[in-house]
Amino acid sequence: MAAKHTLREYLITSVCILHALVFVYAAASKLLDFEMFQVQLRQSPLLSSFAGWVSWAVPVSEFAIAGSLLFPRTRFWALFASFGLMVMFSAYIYIMLHYSSFVPCSCGGILEDLSWNEHLVFNLALVVLAAAAVFLELPHANGQSAMSASRRLSGLAIISTLGIASVAGLFLLSEEMIHHNNNFTRRFAQHPIVAAHDIDLGYNSYYFAGSGNGSIYLANSTAPSLMTVIDTALSDRIEHTMKLDNDRFPFRALQVKVAPPHFYVLDGTVPLIYQGDLSDWTAHLRGSKGAYFDLAVLTDSDHLVFRIIDPKTSTNVLGSFAISNTSAATYKSGLLEKQVDGIFDTDGMLLYSPGIGKVVYLYYYRNQFIVADQDLNLAYRGNTIDTTSRADIKVAVLKKHAQSKMDAPPLLVNKSCAVSNNLLFVNSDLPGRHESRQMWDKAAVVDVYDLNDNSYLFSCYVENVKGKKMKSFIVTDQHLFAIIGDHLVSYNLAASIRNKFKPTTPEKTN
Repeated sequence: MAAKHTLREYLITSVCILHALVFVYAAASKLLDFEMFQVQLRQSPLLSSFAGWVSWAVPVSEFAIAGSLLFPRTRFWALFASFGLMVMFSAYIYIMLHYSSFVPCSCGGILEDLSWNEHLVFNLALVVLAAAAVFLELPHANGQSAMSASRRLSGLAIISTLGIASVAGLFLLSEEMIHHNNNFTRRFAQHPIVAAHDIDLGYNSYYFAGSGNGSIYLANSTAPSLMTVIDTALSDRIEHTMKLDNDRFPFRALQVKVAPPHFYVLDGTVPLIYQGDLSDWTAHLRGSKGAYFDLAVLTDSDHLVFRIIDPKTSTNVLGSFAISNTSAATYKSGLLEKQVDGIFDTDGMLLYSPGIGKVVYLYYYRNQFIVADQDLNLAYRGNTIDTTSRADIKVAVLKKHAQSKMDAPPLLVNKSCAVSNNLLFVNSDLPGRHESRQMWDKAAVVDVYDLNDNSYLFSCYVENVKGKKMKSFIVTDQHLFAIIGDHLVSYNLAASIRNKFKPTTPEKTN
């Protein structure tokens, strides 16, 4: 009997020490690089919305259970707690493996070298050992562990059920909060874009004019007649000189846009619209007596959506017209919502997605974007995940000059953006909760939204090039192209992004 008792005690003590060592090691690893641990939790599809309190609760619980396992008076109940915690960890990994599109790691040290399946097996082994130790533990004189085998089994079953249910509940709640009620917690996907090619453009005055036919089209603000065509592999570069059939106008703000097989030269300050073919790069005047505009996007070869300052209200307004009849413009005064002055506070970026037939307007200084059809009928107003719902700007009115100017530097929320099919890509200028400040110094952040269901999907980093941050970018079905300083960089889109493309209207094949 003494030998059996000694063996039983040896086995229980070994299990307790093993669990204690694992918990102490895991907790210490988390606290030694606590900032990284919080970042990794924030990336988790399961816990990202609760990363703040979970980042403290987990290591504190691990230390508390580890300490309790080392004392005979507390180890019986500590084994139950250890069993429950390992069940929750195992459920966490199982849900991540089977119900998540990406699986970040929140473990440190040697545990980081295990695959997730190996990690799950390791956790389940600890679950089994803890359960076995619960049954092996003998009653003490004080009655702490005087519990029948059936009650112990029931206790383990209840703990397992509650542990799995709580983890599953956190997963469902976090998914809802991240996608639709986000508290500015970004979810960084694992390698959604992979750098492929990089070329030096020589100058930083290039901007994206469009894409199609397997090429990227770059216009140049300091050389308005120059068009640079680069293939998607960034290996073939051709320069063309654009010609206008009538250039006797006082151009002040030329914009060039390419939508194969055509290109367009616009100047809303005159206003003028030219259209030409990519075959000869000669543009012909299509309209010269229409509405003035400062922003414009083409919705098809003959229709354009634009922004203008309404002279009646002195606020920005969106409108549209047919290029073949520029004098018949229509205006939608209710789309852009005034908060401060109606001009600076409604400033933003105008986009169009042929894949879903929608116009998108993203504000610079607030967490909102507008989605409308080609006739500017509002579909819905969406929000980016940051919390800046009101533009933080100050405007000074110069009555003598009849002008309004910024009275202080504004808080920039959305820096640049791109749209491809149903996905909106936003280069945010604000860091989210629990994010690494070091990464913000090294990269730009792009948040991805699904316009079909007005949800946030995930975020990714676009790293700096020679200390310069990304200035602008476009997204195609296979690539993201970014102008960073005087470099053009291409990134391959991972399946995690490509699989999210869901066009809802037929798109022309270029």
